[in-house]
Amino acid sequence: MTKFVFHPANSRGHVSHGWLNAYHSFSFASWQNPERVHFGKLRVLNDDTIEAGKGFGTHPHDNMEIITIPLSGSLEHKDSLLNGAVIRSGEVQVMSAGKGILHSEFNSSASGPVNLFQIWIFPKIKNVQPRYGKAAFDVNDRRNKFQLLVQPGPVDSGLWIYQDAFLSMGNFEKNFLGTYSVHKAGNGVYMMVVKGVFEINGELLSQKDALGVWNTHNIQFLSKADNSELLMIEVPMN
Repeated sequence: MTKFVFHPANSRGHVSHGWLNAYHSFSFASWQNPERVHFGKLRVLNDDTIEAGKGFGTHPHDNMEIITIPLSGSLEHKDSLLNGAVIRSGEVQVMSAGKGILHSEFNSSASGPVNLFQIWIFPKIKNVQPRYGKAAFDVNDRRNKFQLLVQPGPVDSGLWIYQDAFLSMGNFEKNFLGTYSVHKAGNGVYMMVVKGVFEINGELLSQKDALGVWNTHNIQFLSKADNSELLMIEVPMN
């Protein structure tokens, strides 16, 4: 039997540090909810807005797959592997923390904020050599279909992580009826509305509402407004 959990946008944790305005879908830092710790192997989905010139100073991570998706603005990345990059809307970065890595993430703009999704997924393999990757995507290729952003790896091309997880985004016109097919049996899908309105599993979802679905092979959805956008995070449930 298909199972699902609905997380309205206003049920997320919220913290404001002045330079950082953050919404947490799952327990994070000072916001702890024992009923919202993870969805399968998905541990963190943060919706962060960082003010100009501010950011997260150098700090450590280990044994976590970390994906960053800027929605607007630009973010500057530096790490102990000597990687340095600026990512913008339409680009995605991945970092396999593995046996340990230090990194910083700062808004690279001196004038405007950056808004991004920060996603953490538990790895399938621990203590790997840390690695970094980024890629640019043509957002026009996600019109009325899902564009695959991150996949399991290692693979020769494309962004990948050490987990049987798939991250996709799609942008849909009003009244578009579509189906998302689960890539791997046993995976569940955590869906967040980036913008617009969708009807999924009988639930009406607006901006930043989320729905987790598992024990199913296909998920049908109906876009209720033009330029409605969905983020799909497919992860193992066990």
